[in-house]
Parts: sequence; C-alpha cells; structure tokens
Amino acid sequence: MSKLFWLSDDQWAAVEPHLPRNQAGARRVDDRRVISGIIHVLKIGCRWQDCPAEYGPSTTVYNRFNRWSHKRFWLKLLEALADAGAVTRSTSIDSTYVKAQRSAFGGKGGPGRRASARRAVAKRPRFTPSPTSSDVPSP
Repeated sequence: MSKLFWLSDDQWAAVEPHLPRNQAGARRVDDRRVISGIIHVLKIGCRWQDCPAEYGPSTTVYNRFNRWSHKRFWLKLLEALADAGAVTRSTSIDSTYVKAQRSAFGGKGGPGRRASARRAVAKRPRFTPSPTSSDVPSP
C-alpha cells in the first residue's frame, strides 16, 4: 500500500492539517489516496478517466481536484507548505505544456501583405530544377 502513495509520511503529515473537513455527502474516499491519484494524473499526464482504480473512482479524483481548484485550496496549501519550509515558493503543481503544430509557424492567417501576381511570377523559383526539367530558366 505504501507504493501507492506519492507522498511520504512526512509530506503527508505536513499536508493533512490543511485538508477540508466535515464535508457533506456520501462516504468520503481516503484523502491520501485521492491526492495521490491527483498527483499521479498530473505527473504522468494521463487522462482523468485513466487514473488507476487503486486511487479511488476516477470521477472522485477529478471532482475533488476541480472542486478544490475552484476554492483555491491548492494555492493555500502551497503557501502553507512554503511557510512551513516543506517546499520552496517556486513549486509548481501542474506541468502541462502546449505543443505547437508543425505548420503553426508561418501558417496562413489574417490579412497581410502578399506579393502581387506580377511580382510572384517575376521572382526566382524557390526550388532547384533538375537538369532534365523543362522548367530550367534561361540565363
């Protein structure tokens, strides 16, 4: 069971006092398992629904992350941990990134200056024609 958790006992002892208590609703899934599930999804980068069942239902893991995000729980937790010296202030909880498509640079977009048809025809070709090609420009 200890391999299941992403946080050590010392780290968990620093986090546990800051967790919300007395929440209404159905029987509560263990907070340590759910937080480990949240960390698993954020570190591994998998979808919420692909979170292993050992961390609890994937909907519970996602809903708790989402609900706590709206309540700014994660920011308050990181501030409390930084004040206690458990983490540095530059700690990041999310490591997502945006991947640009290959065609994103220089793609078509918006009105811009384009060469007129006459200038486009007068330009030198942007390729090196083969010696057997009939497109060889005359010097």
